[in-house]
Amino acid sequence: MKKLPVGISTFSEIIEENFIYVDKTQAIYEMVNTGKTYFLSRPRRFGKSLIVSTLEELFKANKKLFQSLYIYDKWDWSEKYPVIYLDFITRKFDTSEQLENSLISFINRTARDFSIKLFEIDLPSKFNELISEIHKKTSKKVVVLIDEYDKPIIDTIKDIEIADKNRNVLSNFYQVLKASDKHLRFIFLTGVTKFSKTSIFSGLNNLDDITFNNDFSCIV
Repeated sequence: MKKLPVGISTFSEIIEENFIYVDKTQAIYEMVNTGKTYFLSRPRRFGKSLIVSTLEELFKANKKLFQSLYIYDKWDWSEKYPVIYLDFITRKFDTSEQLENSLISFINRTARDFSIKLFEIDLPSKFNELISEIHKKTSKKVVVLIDEYDKPIIDTIKDIEIADKNRNVLSNFYQVLKASDKHLRFIFLTGVTKFSKTSIFSGLNNLDDITFNNDFSCIV
């Protein structure tokens, strides 16, 4: 009898350890093949991180994890894409300076993972350079997955000054995605709040919000 994956949000662990997995890959397949840039809002503990983890394994073409699932015989496993996976649960953001430094650290570590040397200094320029250099090195467009994009605001909301400064940092950071469009294959962001309420995505007006889209109501 299979075990329930209580508290587990890593797709590979669920599959490899033979936990129960409700197949969401049909919705994922339809989403990936009908658009490029998506946003999904759900409360905490609704499976957002699992969807992000599933997308990571899919774009990395880890075929063996998807045996017996809907997408298995429909996906082109010969195409492997570089993935930038940013999980804000692991970031520090008690101040805007800490948030910015944490993001720069993430970018530098990701660059090392791809054996890329970066020369830009400020956060937006460095993020833009990372995306373009990964594309150049791998000859593949980049997939960007961001989980809990709004956590630096929600967790500091009791201090409006810090929350607003964090919002400014995030706004500058996320706007790089629009400027880097030619280097990107797919973008998926999750959060608790609607982006239209935070002014973070003023430069990313092409995001497809599937929060209340009936076609994806069962994706998590």
